[in-house]
Amino acid sequence: MGDILIEATNIKKHFPLKRGWFEEKRAVRAVDGISFQIKKGETFGLVGESGCGKSTTGRLLNGLIPVDSGEITFKGKDLSKLSRKEWKKYRQKMQMVFQDPFASLSPRMKIKDILKEPLDIHFKQMNSKEKDTLVMNLLEKCGISEFHLNKYPHEFSGGQRQRIGIARALILQPDLIIADEPVSALDVSIQSQILNLMKDLQKEFDLTYLFISHDLSVVEHISDRVGVMYLGDLVEVATKEKIFTDPKHPYTQALLSSIPQMDPTVKREPIILSGEIPSADNPPTGCKFHTRCPFATDECKQKVPDKQNIDDDQMVACHLYKS
Repeated sequence: MGDILIEATNIKKHFPLKRGWFEEKRAVRAVDGISFQIKKGETFGLVGESGCGKSTTGRLLNGLIPVDSGEITFKGKDLSKLSRKEWKKYRQKMQMVFQDPFASLSPRMKIKDILKEPLDIHFKQMNSKEKDTLVMNLLEKCGISEFHLNKYPHEFSGGQRQRIGIARALILQPDLIIADEPVSALDVSIQSQILNLMKDLQKEFDLTYLFISHDLSVVEHISDRVGVMYLGDLVEVATKEKIFTDPKHPYTQALLSSIPQMDPTVKREPIILSGEIPSADNPPTGCKFHTRCPFATDECKQKVPDKQNIDDDQMVACHLYKS
């Protein structure tokens, strides 16, 4: 792995709730002070239950929504201090692949026009022939033939549309791809094809991925390091090997126990979490997970756990691992 490409430091994003005149002002704490780094050339997997803040984190990184506080640095540059003109240049280097490939492609545009539009905006020095050649070459690398250039998105299958979405993300030659649940809307057999395609493209174009998913088996297949989110915060960050063989946080352990086992000889007792997921606009005091944790103590209910470095490759936020 290379140097740090992008780093988030204590970033927060709260969405205010509109309530009556006399009610207390509250906000959904979508992202509540998380910090992590992504090195050049690696795939950082971000996992957690629906509503934990994964997608909001991805949108904060590439400026689709602004951070309330904290700092995001990309190649050493503080993105919060960029002007609108400067953001245009940096956004070229940070592209997204969205969850729903049909909703992310304009139904009124042909595929060749969808892929040429970013070039018209960012690469105005290229002539039309050069753009056509780049579009055709990239589509071919993503598994779509030249024959389909004049078709519309509704004429493709879900897997083909996601290939087109990946090609559109790559057309501007980015350094970072933020993939937000890119295979969750696809059949299992197609999921593996898309994941293998993304790995091949990563090697060919020296890409860095932030891969957002709720499916741990998918994350295990593609990630180098994994961050586990719960209610707007990171509870554990480690290499893929340590997350899947030696998870420390009780929430990570519960998530792993829910993965179906293909080998019938392997016995894994599922960890059943009691209670409901707390509301993001009124999280519990202390450790946010204590209301569902089987190991919770009085300290967990009162004090927010520090983020402990178990070693250089593993961080956990849990009172069970106090130094």
